[in-house]
Amino acid sequence: MSSLELADELEVTRRTILRDVDAMTEAGLPIVVLQGNQGGIELGFNYRTRLTGLSTDEARALAVILSKPMPELDAIGLSKAGGSARRKLIESLPDRSRHIVKQMQSELQFEETEPENPDPRIAAFSAAIPRRNIVRINARSANPRAIHPIALISTCQGWQIIDQLSADIPIPLDDCGDINISAKCF
Repeated sequence: MSSLELADELEVTRRTILRDVDAMTEAGLPIVVLQGNQGGIELGFNYRTRLTGLSTDEARALAVILSKPMPELDAIGLSKAGGSARRKLIESLPDRSRHIVKQMQSELQFEETEPENPDPRIAAFSAAIPRRNIVRINARSANPRAIHPIALISTCQGWQIIDQLSADIPIPLDDCGDINISAKCF
């Protein structure tokens, strides 16, 4: 539909439609805008929300998942984005599920703990992994080692790095020493 048709259908101004299209695009929805006389705005790829139909127990479980503090987000520098994503996810739920989630969050609360000083190497590895940067571990030692990090693992023993060159042997973060993130990619 054109923005004018959408505005008429929804009884709002054309400018409101355009602002909403921008907001939905920023939120990651596949909005397709076709220019020209036969153009218009459409929600692409047969997009449908998949958050409908949660049972009461599923909504309550989701509330616990979304309420529990996640120090891992602090460690990789995503705590602010995580909080924003949580709020957006809850608001995107259908009314019934959103009510159940909010009720459960009021009934079961988790105390915020003082965040530990996360190891800055965790955030550095977290940034290097999607960019496929080569990383030298023990960079200032006599025997530095170049690795191709493809994943971080948070275990009860601490963080570990998976090196593509020897993926079956995780490297404990404590064994990495000083690291150097190269601009070169693998």
